[in-house]
Amino acid sequence: MKENGFIENGGPGGDFRLSGRAVVGKKTKELVPRLDGKCIPIVDHENLDRVTAETLVESGVGAVVNAAGSATGMYPNLGPFILARAGVYILDGVGRKVFELIGDGDEIELRGDGLFKGGELIAVGEHLDEETAERRLRESREVVGDALESFAQNTVEYMRIEKGLLYSTLDVPEGLSREIRGRQVLVVVRGYDYRQDLAALGPYLRGMKPFVISVDGGADAVIEAGWRTDLLFGDMDSVSEHGLHSSRHVLVHAYPNGNAPGMERVRRARIKGANTLPAPGLSEDIAILIAEQCGAELIVAVGTHVGLVEFLDKGRKGASSTFLTRLKVGAKLVDAKGVSKLYPGHVSPAMLVALVAAGLIAVSAVVYSSEQIADIFNLLAIRLRLLLGI
Repeated sequence: MKENGFIENGGPGGDFRLSGRAVVGKKTKELVPRLDGKCIPIVDHENLDRVTAETLVESGVGAVVNAAGSATGMYPNLGPFILARAGVYILDGVGRKVFELIGDGDEIELRGDGLFKGGELIAVGEHLDEETAERRLRESREVVGDALESFAQNTVEYMRIEKGLLYSTLDVPEGLSREIRGRQVLVVVRGYDYRQDLAALGPYLRGMKPFVISVDGGADAVIEAGWRTDLLFGDMDSVSEHGLHSSRHVLVHAYPNGNAPGMERVRRARIKGANTLPAPGLSEDIAILIAEQCGAELIVAVGTHVGLVEFLDKGRKGASSTFLTRLKVGAKLVDAKGVSKLYPGHVSPAMLVALVAAGLIAVSAVVYSSEQIADIFNLLAIRLRLLLGI
């Protein structure tokens, strides 16, 4: 019996066997809050991205069944390699019919490349082990030029549609404008290395006390780091109930036509005073534009998406809104991506020795410069000798 509750042993021919409770859903991020070590998630996630893979590993699952291809070779996505390296069994490409045959809570079993329910073979896929995942990652890097060319073309094409971002005025509630004006703003997105970078910004948060804008699940990242969100913005599809209720203000990102599917989630959570803001583009880009329009002194971004792989991981075929946003905001925007690597959080032994030595020198200087303090230390020394009998 494994620690996570799965049963694992050798089947015929040494096949891998794993049983657990199915958690079914086509959107991986919607499944994560329901996962634990006794579950087997069944997803439909083509080109599994890095952030999702890291979240699945953290949830403690021992296996993932994917109806789609976790690594199609379209671009170098790290998700499958991260899962395989962490020891998570990946059964890949089982087909979308699996969603008709297996429901939430069903007891299922993996036997090699087969998915079974009640002893009956339901679907067959491909096991992606670490070696296979690494090989596909390497092969996709060799053809990344094609993906880059297509991405650039889509960016230019959509810039014509979204160019209004450069000139438009967002319908931001007046109360928010007053709170942000003249302050520094921290925009938090749950993207690559967001935890490490947010932790590295601890001294900045304590010292400057910026206005914090969280984009969807970024509110949960802020809570984990021990802070509070001032404004939660996005389509509300990946933030937890706790994240929703702990935010001081909630603003739902709506389509340009005013339709805001995320507002239903907000109503169900009984959030009072929430508004909608229609705008094209990514929520993280609009969050930055909100800060800029409201007169922020400086905008610091954590976890925002930059680079080809990150955008493709996000399911975006272009970066028009991001390009236009950075063009409009200019030098007022500081991207904190990678700050944790620039200033690592650990302290070396040499630094600790130097710190202790400096402290002792300072204490000694105070003691020897004050006769009263010196007398106190002498009395304490005498009392200690008496207690120890020396």
